[in-house]
This record gives sequence, C-alpha cells and structure tokens, in this order.
Amino acid sequence: MANPMEQFEIKPLINLELGGFDISFTNSSLCMVSAVVAASLIFGFCLRKRTIVPGVAQSIPEGLYSFIHNLLLENVGKDGLKYFSFIFSVFLFVLFGNLIGLFPYSFTYTSHLAAVGSLSLTALLFNICIGIKKKKLGYLRTFLPRGIPLALAPLIVPIEMISFLSKPFSLTVRLVANMTVGHIMLKIIAGFIAGLGIFGIVPFLFDAGIIVFEIFIAMLQAFIYTVLSCIYLGDAIHEH
Repeated sequence: MANPMEQFEIKPLINLELGGFDISFTNSSLCMVSAVVAASLIFGFCLRKRTIVPGVAQSIPEGLYSFIHNLLLENVGKDGLKYFSFIFSVFLFVLFGNLIGLFPYSFTYTSHLAAVGSLSLTALLFNICIGIKKKKLGYLRTFLPRGIPLALAPLIVPIEMISFLSKPFSLTVRLVANMTVGHIMLKIIAGFIAGLGIFGIVPFLFDAGIIVFEIFIAMLQAFIYTVLSCIYLGDAIHEH
C-alpha cells in the first residue's frame, strides 16, 4: 500500500534559484496557478452572455457574488463592502484549492501550513493596515478595550495581543487539519481497492461516499475561512 503521506510531498517541477534561495516552481505552485486559471475560465464562460434574467450558468457567479456580499454585510457592515474584492479572492482561492485537491494526481495546497499560513498572515496584515488607516492611533485600543481600568493594562494587553496573533493560527490549523485528514482517509481506503480484487467494490463504494463528503467539506471549510476573515476584518474596522 502506498504511503498516504506521499500526496502531501512538495516536488519541484522547474528548479530555480535566486540569491541562494530556492524559488523552484513546484506541484503546489502548479495547482495554485491552476486554481486561479480555473476560476477565471469558469467565470469567463458563465458570464460570456449576460442577461437581465440569468440562466443556470450566469446564476453560478452571481450566486457566489451575492453570497460573499451578504457575508460582508452581516459580519462587517456597509463599511466592509469596499473590501469585497479581497474577501472574494480569498474565498475563491481556498474553495478552488480544496476542490482541485480531490482530483487524482493533483496537489492540495490548502493542506500545507506554509501556503495557508501565508494567506492567513496576509489577511492579518491587511486587517492591521485597514485598522490603522481608519482609526489611526485609536487602533491601539484593540489591545485595551474601552472601559478597562488602566491599572489592568499589564494583564489585559498581553492577553489581547495573544488573542490577536492567534487569529491567523486558528484560521490555518482549522483548514489544514480538515484537508489533511480527509485526504489521508481517501488514500488509505483507495489502497484496499486494488488489493482486494473483486471484493474491492466495497471499499470503492465507501471511497466514493467519502469523496462526496469531502466535496461538502471543501465548500464548508472555504465558507468558514471566509466568515472568520470577515469577522476579523470587522474587528479591525469597528470600535471595541
């Protein structure tokens, strides 16, 4: 049986080095590019003939647009709509990364701490920039909410800072853990199919059921990641 962890190994496809740093184009990079290209092609195809009364194809991108639009309104408010492009891009990047990883011989970049962690840190830095731009020095109130006595600052500030810095960690671990566990299960069960011969139909059916479940998980995790990103953006914009 093949090692179920091999599917998470990053392999260089084009070896590149710049200033002593390895910047090779890997299977992870290929799937990230594939996710962007796939999203662009699907949206381009669905919106090639736009009508006032949308058909099935046009309803897909419009439905996703309305979905993220409503998430921002509910969790951030009207002030958050100006950041729609960023949140929408994050949602599509995670969603397509989750789904592409379900195809044979592909790579699930959302199962790697480096990829998802970088995205989460980017979202954190984005929120910090937005918060400073909107609140100026008042952004420091993030670490000492109004109504807290100044005498408690030595206790409250470290707690708030730890809570603040844990946001990208929680975003990353939740997504990575779900994607990793699901793909390991698929690989292990798939290993029994060929080995059992005619009786392999049983694990095959079980594996097919898990794939359907994994599709649901892929969409659910993209939703959760986006909702939490909206909530954290709302915290950066609004007063405590």
